[in-house]
Amino acid sequence: MNDPPGERRIGAVPDAGPPDLAALLDRVARGDQDAFEQVYARLSGPVYGLALRVVRDSAQAEEVAQEVLVELWRKASHYRPSKGSASAWAMTLAHRRAVDRVRSAQAGRDREARVSPPEPDYDEVSEQVHARLEHQQVRRCLAGLTETQRESITLAYYGGYTYREVAELLGVGLAAIKTRMRDGLIRLRDCLGVQ
Repeated sequence: MNDPPGERRIGAVPDAGPPDLAALLDRVARGDQDAFEQVYARLSGPVYGLALRVVRDSAQAEEVAQEVLVELWRKASHYRPSKGSASAWAMTLAHRRAVDRVRSAQAGRDREARVSPPEPDYDEVSEQVHARLEHQQVRRCLAGLTETQRESITLAYYGGYTYREVAELLGVGLAAIKTRMRDGLIRLRDCLGVQ
């Protein structure tokens, strides 16, 4: 006869429930693979979750979790119930392994940074001198143009005006401005040595 849910017969033995994790680790220490499967089933999720929170990369977290579970198999005999719960011991192992992974990755990045050739330091003074010389050469070449060529080119290239706007500002026809600018740019090119 079946008992109604929630009620027990007098004298019935209560369900034993799943074995205690510490007892399972004791069995694992003696080489019990079935016990390890139960430990794995209980701890793989929490160990992976902790590793993921520390390393922040799912592939790395999977590797850390695998390493921790292998360590639990090999070092189950090192667990001491007097020092804390079995799950706390396992999570401590997981945390240490995950932190080691993060430190190792950082050390690798630091080592790579030390070995990599440094970025070239640009000599700012040299760059400034070079730019100043270029500006002086452009000014010298502009000074060699006729007044109308220099005025047209300056308005167009430094003032940002269009050909039509330059023509209106100078009160000259558009064709004349185009001719002045073309001739002036040719003279500038020759003066600057641009090919």
